[in-house]
Amino acid sequence: MSIITLIILGISLSLDAFSLSIIYGTFIYSKKIKLLLSLTVGIFHFIMPLLGSYIGSFIISNFISDPDILVAIIFTVLSIEMLLSIKDLDQTTKEFKNILEALFFAFSVSIDSFTVGIALGSGEENVVTAGIIFAFLSGLFTFCGLNIGTKLSLKFGKLANVIGSILLLILAIAHFFE
Repeated sequence: MSIITLIILGISLSLDAFSLSIIYGTFIYSKKIKLLLSLTVGIFHFIMPLLGSYIGSFIISNFISDPDILVAIIFTVLSIEMLLSIKDLDQTTKEFKNILEALFFAFSVSIDSFTVGIALGSGEENVVTAGIIFAFLSGLFTFCGLNIGTKLSLKFGKLANVIGSILLLILAIAHFFE
């Protein structure tokens, strides 16, 4: 994948974190909490693709002969899952009280990076570069979402999730036809 593709993929993955950050941003958080959450999400978006790539390499070397089909299937499933999870964005949230809640938040918005890591592990991709891009973008999007969350409606959070889903679906279609 090219750097541009990785950036588009990183933006797509980050929009999920952004949309949830908008919701969490509707609560008043200190700057310290915003930085902690953004950094934690960024770290998870770096680690999860690395873990997923090792599993993806194993799957491709032992079970699947065409990695583009696996990538397309994974991106399609992710985009559908993101679209189906839009209704969950309306659920009420609460303020973080400890580091475990921050870790759970970061894990929940980063699990899709693990799946993308499986897809990246299926090819000759530089997963570390992808992880750095994902980490930077997701940390930035999380920070922005938290800061502007009090000014935006929940409907915009849903729109961000839809845009991320559409970007993943476009990438999936591109891989089907490669």
